[in-house]
Amino acid sequence: MGSTTTICTDKTCSLTLNQMQVRKFLVDQESVEEGTASVLPFVVDLIHQGVALNTTGSVDRASPGTYCEFLGSPTEKAILSWAVLELKMDMDKMKNTWAILQVEAFNSQKKRSGVLIGRKNYDTFHVHWKGAAEMILAVCSSYYDASGDVKDLSDGKRAKLELIIQAMADRRLRCIAFAHKQVPKEEYDDLKEKKKLDENNLTLLGLVGIQNPSKPGVKKAVEDCQSAGLNIKMITGDNVFTATATAKECGILKLDEDMSSCVVVEGEEFRNYTPEERMEKVEKIQVMARSTPSDKLLMVQCLKQKGHVVAVTGDGTNDAPALKEADIGLSMGLQGTEVAKESSDIIILDDNFASVARALRWGRCVYTNIQKFIQFLLTINIAALCINFIAAVSAGEVPLTTVQLLWVNLYMNTLAALSLVTERPTKELMGKPPVCRTEPLITNIMWRNILAQALYQVAVLLTLQFNGESIFRVTEIVNDTLIFNTFVLCQVFNTFNARKLEKKNVFEDIHENKMFIRIIGVSIVLQVLVVEFLKRFTDTKRLNWGQWGACIAIAAASCPLDWAVKCLPVPNNPIFSYLKWRK
Repeated sequence: MGSTTTICTDKTCSLTLNQMQVRKFLVDQESVEEGTASVLPFVVDLIHQGVALNTTGSVDRASPGTYCEFLGSPTEKAILSWAVLELKMDMDKMKNTWAILQVEAFNSQKKRSGVLIGRKNYDTFHVHWKGAAEMILAVCSSYYDASGDVKDLSDGKRAKLELIIQAMADRRLRCIAFAHKQVPKEEYDDLKEKKKLDENNLTLLGLVGIQNPSKPGVKKAVEDCQSAGLNIKMITGDNVFTATATAKECGILKLDEDMSSCVVVEGEEFRNYTPEERMEKVEKIQVMARSTPSDKLLMVQCLKQKGHVVAVTGDGTNDAPALKEADIGLSMGLQGTEVAKESSDIIILDDNFASVARALRWGRCVYTNIQKFIQFLLTINIAALCINFIAAVSAGEVPLTTVQLLWVNLYMNTLAALSLVTERPTKELMGKPPVCRTEPLITNIMWRNILAQALYQVAVLLTLQFNGESIFRVTEIVNDTLIFNTFVLCQVFNTFNARKLEKKNVFEDIHENKMFIRIIGVSIVLQVLVVEFLKRFTDTKRLNWGQWGACIAIAAASCPLDWAVKCLPVPNNPIFSYLKWRK
């Protein structure tokens, strides 16, 4: 997550509350504001059929005539609750009157579902379709006007209805259309034999607009991700107008964004591009509407070919291929299917895009904390290796014994590691660009800090090795104790330096990390115990106050040195890179 450059997010569950409600109902071009007052009863009855029988949802009754819960997908629940509460639909009556003879499940390509129903005495048959308004409108040849008459759907009328659908989409209303066709008895046998529902020359019944409000904090989360250098792309099955309106509300698209620059496309348009066109335009696309799961997968593949580190959010079974293909698959914990969860790398427990932004922030934090510890680790190892090697070659003895080095390693791999990895995310992390996939883990800045601190420690400790006895007027064993104590205290102060890889003020916000302060305190106490009370075990001698003060002063000097070193510029190109040497 720390290296993510692009997030491909779906709309439902991730950006919106997924708590849908019907806000608008139209028959012909007339908006029906109060129940069914202006709609003829037989038209309402047809809508009842289309809602009650062409659905994957259900109504759970507590007692006859009382409805307590609507079950199904958010869209189905919204339509069922609207039909029951506003249109006074009796679902049990519909099921007792009509028999479901054939079903065509919702198709992500056609964006609609259909059902063939017949009366229980099999004297009347209807085909009902429900789905995306523009898809249903495309297969309608007639409509019911306000007086209940069936009229031919002329080009002019079709254009007016398309404008209404667009206007609803601009208001972030998902527009669902209902259509039907009465099937003569002689045609029923033909349909039964073909096992395919008639979807031509339908009669439009009405339109409903369903609102799905954005989740609180989504816009701020999107802005945080964009300021961190990420490109947010929304991939949805909604039409282009609804998708555009949602993207603007969430901050994915700016209100003054130029829509002519291929930032908004439909799935069909994207898949019909030539491979060269797709690779050229994929980075510019911000919103893909009317998309299918295969379009989502295709976009992820194109982005990865362009070198992006791609994160994908999804909740449905059809999202599984894209979740697997992405570098990081993020599934929804509440609304996500088990297939989606198994195909993902991270499960977002609250189904909120704001949690994706938090995962990004923590991913960068973990990556940075690893770099901090590596910088600290290499500084100690380089310094210890150089000191013991030079002393052994020149004087024939080493200043740091095996037990002392063991203590240094114990401190380094436990207390120091804990103090550095407990650093929490900061605002600065989201102000940096993503880490490139091929960028070395040890950066030029880290090499600068490592070499500066290691050289300082080597210089100081070798000075003590060769001249410490005369400088402090002490015996050899006391001088060795001074070297060991100074070396450990240098690592304690260098822990502060490692907190900030680039910032000069290494004590900034240190009061917010109580764990760091406690661990440093424990480290100092343990070092005092090792030197003063475990002298037989570690081959040390007790030090007086002046000698302790000298050790602390020498070690503390590494902090102003770190400040000065961080003023030095470093080249942008990696000095040491595995890929460079490999080439």
